Amino acid sequence: MNPALLKPTAISNPVQMLTRYKAWANGIIHEHVAELSYEELTQERPTTFKNILHTLNHIYVVEDIFRAHLEGRSHDYRARNTETSPPLATLWQAAEVMDQWYIDLSDRLSHAEFSEVIEFEFVGGGKGAMSRLDILHHIVNHATYHRGFVGDMLNQVPLPPPATDLPVFLRDVWNKS
Repeated sequence: MNPALLKPTAISNPVQMLTRYKAWANGIIHEHVAELSYEELTQERPTTFKNILHTLNHIYVVEDIFRAHLEGRSHDYRARNTETSPPLATLWQAAEVMDQWYIDLSDRLSHAEFSEVIEFEFVGGGKGAMSRLDILHHIVNHATYHRGFVGDMLNQVPLPPPATDLPVFLRDVWNKS
């Protein structure tokens, strides 16, 4: 088991659990889709981002955009996805680093910092403002939502998707640590 997924030694908060859940579920999905050929990963399917790889890339891009917001810096994205996706292995390495960044952030923020409102520009235009806590909730929910699309596409392969539900994480990882 990835040691980063274990409970923090101090009393944990729900966001610490949720960021670890996101990392665990992302790992399960990436492990599962790694069994597929490049052709299956990029096979066009009737879904928003057209294929499995591009959907996973979208999850990463949105997390990178919000990381920039949380760090108070600009980013170069002009859309919620890139035109092309990197190879799965490259994307997975970047996603693991991103997941660890969000875990580390959830571990170090104080209650006051969770409440701090971050102002930003949406890539599609318009101003946005969310608390750090709201951003972290969004990141977890967003990844869950799009992993669901990946699960649907896996059923089309057909390759039954793995269970990445929160109760499974709580049973198999969180409550065992």
